[in-house]
Amino acid sequence: MSFSEKGKLSGDDVHLTPLINDLDTGIWKYNFNTREVKWSTGFYKVLDFQLNEIECNAYTFFEHLLYHGDKPAFLNAINNRVAENAPPLQLRFLTKKNGYQWFETTIRKQDNEHGCIAYGSLVNINRYKHNDLLSAHNQVINDDAFKTARLGSWEINAQSTDTIQLSTQVYDLFDLQNQLNLSVEEFISFFEPPYRPVLQDAINLTLEHSRPFDIDLLLRSAKNNMLWLKVKAVPVINHFGKCTSVKGIVQDIDSEKRKLLKLEQSINLLTDQNRRLQNFAYIVSHNLRSHTGNLQFMVNLFEQTETSEEREEIFSHIKTISDSLDLTIEHINEIVKIQTEITKERKMVELEPMFKNICSALKNNIEAINARIEGNFTQCPEISYIPAYMESILQNLLTNSLKYSHPDRQPVIKCYTLTEGNHIYLIFEDNGLGIDLERYGDKIFGMYKTFHQNTDAKGIGLFITRNQIEALGGNIKVDSAVNIGTKFTIRLA
Repeated sequence: MSFSEKGKLSGDDVHLTPLINDLDTGIWKYNFNTREVKWSTGFYKVLDFQLNEIECNAYTFFEHLLYHGDKPAFLNAINNRVAENAPPLQLRFLTKKNGYQWFETTIRKQDNEHGCIAYGSLVNINRYKHNDLLSAHNQVINDDAFKTARLGSWEINAQSTDTIQLSTQVYDLFDLQNQLNLSVEEFISFFEPPYRPVLQDAINLTLEHSRPFDIDLLLRSAKNNMLWLKVKAVPVINHFGKCTSVKGIVQDIDSEKRKLLKLEQSINLLTDQNRRLQNFAYIVSHNLRSHTGNLQFMVNLFEQTETSEEREEIFSHIKTISDSLDLTIEHINEIVKIQTEITKERKMVELEPMFKNICSALKNNIEAINARIEGNFTQCPEISYIPAYMESILQNLLTNSLKYSHPDRQPVIKCYTLTEGNHIYLIFEDNGLGIDLERYGDKIFGMYKTFHQNTDAKGIGLFITRNQIEALGGNIKVDSAVNIGTKFTIRLA
């Protein structure tokens, strides 16, 4: 066999023709000048035709065998000069037994004394192409499923833990462009501050101890959308039990999570209402039983007494018990009214004008003890609330502060609003007598609970205040120290 100086087969190696014809590879040649087409015996074989079963000419090649949809790509390839390292072209040719199938052809061009020649091979790649197409189809289905489920994937390599690979769906959830390459730190930074250390610790535990995790996190996207996501991960472990990477998913669970949180809130509210109802039923039962017992005792005593003087004294006791019973029933009605008024429409309440009106109504009480009242509602001038509730809350807390002022210093009472995150707070502070929280902390908001020797104390104001606040989904807490003062913090919303 002779070779050219450059190591390529020379044109006179005609004895290679039988070998080429025996290969399961088709060889074709096309002359641009004469439009003559030639192909090898293998060309028939790869197309399942018998030798000379189809006519070897340009019309058969281009119009019969080559799939019409692939013709422009093929003509474009052979009409342009092809580089030596150009990739093979994938085309469909008609086979006798199985219709159109995928083939791969490597195209080269050469100019010689016979004109411009294009030539190439033809190899059946149908099985591999179908696998690729099936894989691509499955990928499209998976992508569509991931998109529909709002689900994306991510991966961290244990060798480079500062980088993270994200699927297209994750970028969509984060409202980001796909071309952005995020670091792990940047990925974590999109979640709300309380959840960032949770995710970082979970990733670290998976990398170090191969621990999977499944957590719900609150995301703030690039477009400032708040979204609940489920972030799950599993470790990929080598033969030595070491974690080589962490693979996980991110799924949009915002709708379901918000429904669950709302349900939990409703359950907690219902539980709290049941607790307060039980407490209220106990209080009502206890107090009414006490009054009716005393009243029954006095009536029996009245019937057994014969002298008018003794009867008159017993009757005065009966009148006192009756008045006390009437007051208790009035208090019970006030508490019951709280629950019935929950359904009333909320209105925008301007806090400063309402507070000033209450101060005017209590002007005599304020001047009697020379109290200094400070109100600052700049952080939240108004709030959607039941006006009667807000007026009752402000009046009860202000009355309390005036009633329990310290006798040895000028009373200073401050009322102001605060906003933190999504919450609005109403703060009441005074420098009065204060309350011993260690002794009375669990009884402050109880019915008929008093903690100072004050004849005006009824022990009902704070009980009503707490019920009004909690009925609208808020809460109240107290901080106090004896002889220093008291601070009530009310979360209104």
